[in-house]
Amino acid sequence: MDAQHQFLIKLAHSKMPFGKYEGYYLIDLPEYYVVWYNNKGFPKGELGLMLQQVYELKLNGLEILIKNIKKQYPKPR
Repeated sequence: MDAQHQFLIKLAHSKMPFGKYEGYYLIDLPEYYVVWYNNKGFPKGELGLMLQQVYELKLNGLEILIKNIKKQYPKPR
């Protein structure tokens, strides 16, 4: 399995670690919230990369891909 595939599996199971939407799966964050981060600036590190990916997926109506990955692959340990 390549790094991109592993990243998408991890993204599918990642939750927001802080703020108003703490505990929500990143892919389930409201679109306006992800757009706000896009305008404000994404956090540094892996969380920022994941939120950028969520933004692109939501922008293109592809959230279902991540939801399918979450169902198909078990949560990584």
